[in-house]
Amino acid sequence: MAEAENKPTAEEDLHEDDPNYKAPAQKSVKEIVEADQEDESLRKYKESLLGGAIKEVKPPFPDDPRNVIVSKLSLVVEGRTDKELDLTGDLSKLKEQVFTIKEGAKYRMKVSFYVQREIVSGLRYEQKTSRKGIQDVLGAVDKSKFMVGSYGPKETAHEYLTPIDEAPSGMLVRGSYTVESKFTDDDRNSILEWKWKFEIKKDWDD
Repeated sequence: MAEAENKPTAEEDLHEDDPNYKAPAQKSVKEIVEADQEDESLRKYKESLLGGAIKEVKPPFPDDPRNVIVSKLSLVVEGRTDKELDLTGDLSKLKEQVFTIKEGAKYRMKVSFYVQREIVSGLRYEQKTSRKGIQDVLGAVDKSKFMVGSYGPKETAHEYLTPIDEAPSGMLVRGSYTVESKFTDDDRNSILEWKWKFEIKKDWDD
């Protein structure tokens, strides 16, 4: 699996290695919009940046107190229908759904999530991939971290696509892999953690 595209940014390296790092103080959408109202150019910039978040947004899940709700993980391959995992139900059952990836195929992962009430900053997606019988000797097969970014509330889902990756090829790499995924914010709070599986095969199942 390609490593070059999965390297953390300089900002990630700085924050990851600094135990004293503290995320900037969170401000509500209302506070951001009302600040510096006399500066017309800044006001217009904030409007373009925040988009629909400036308007009152109806939370898509009003009974759920969480601000960020991760709803879906998808395997995206050009020319094929996306394969999806529903992350809103019983996460322990995800192991029953196994993605098939053809060896050598180029693919991306897509995370769908909702921001309900306030702007959230520094979202990250992490995943650690391992294979039974190998990780005990070699450690994790692949560990990737992606800076997702900052998002304002919206009634529809936000989507983040990872860079294009390529599945390895050859008889030795065929088999089942387990992935531990994590979605976090700038305060390093865990928003959601889940485990899922994929299998590298000589060809697609369908």
